[in-house]
Amino acid sequence: MNLQNLAQDVIAIAKEAGSAIMTIYREHTYTVEIKSDDSPVTIADKTANDIIVKRLSTLTPQIPIISEESLEAPYAERLHYEYFWLVDPLDGTKEFIARNGDFAVNIALVKKMMPILGVIYVPNTEGVYFGVKNEGSFKIDNGKKKRIHCNAFKINDIGLRIPVSRSYFNDATKALIAQHYKDPILIPRGSALKFMNIAEGSADVYPRIGRTMEWDTAACQIIIEEAGGQLLKMDNRQPLDYNKENLSNPDFIAFGKIIP
Repeated sequence: MNLQNLAQDVIAIAKEAGSAIMTIYREHTYTVEIKSDDSPVTIADKTANDIIVKRLSTLTPQIPIISEESLEAPYAERLHYEYFWLVDPLDGTKEFIARNGDFAVNIALVKKMMPILGVIYVPNTEGVYFGVKNEGSFKIDNGKKKRIHCNAFKINDIGLRIPVSRSYFNDATKALIAQHYKDPILIPRGSALKFMNIAEGSADVYPRIGRTMEWDTAACQIIIEEAGGQLLKMDNRQPLDYNKENLSNPDFIAFGKIIP
């Protein structure tokens, strides 16, 4: 499996889904539904999901797909997956609804619980981020591809740049930041863009206390790792893993490159 070639195919799929999202975004013709977990969903989420699932199924018919907007296979079936796609067709639905542009298409390829390829497409700017295991992380902007790297810093540095969620910045996260970081610079962002700020070196640390799902983080994780950073469970400082029986993530923290 040539992951670099596969990444280019996935980028094309993400762009197609992103184009459909932007058509709906510009037309203001969507209604908002509330799912059983109290999260919002729109026709943009569903349309993007249909495109991605159809295209991935054609591209790699042997690889199953786990997506936020598709019916989840039973764990008894999932636990046998060696490879699988993990998809968030519209990451940042609340930002989409708020019309602030901070939403993304997330697609990851996972092998044995760890991501090995990740693509993040930002429809509002047409920016692309992608990472491939052992081959680096890259950003494509205005047709120009460049390798990206996390910023290097010491964890006790003053003024670390910390992206924080526009929609889920809770008191527990605020308290953690106040306790551990000196005069931090808080950067409100939505969706996977918080992680991409870490990966491209425009932010340093992103702690998250609260519920997220595997499809929120898998593509981000491989991109951050290949850029020189880490995405770790907050309790034991081990990398997040995927295809658990419960697809929710534990609390986590994303770092750039920490200098001892």
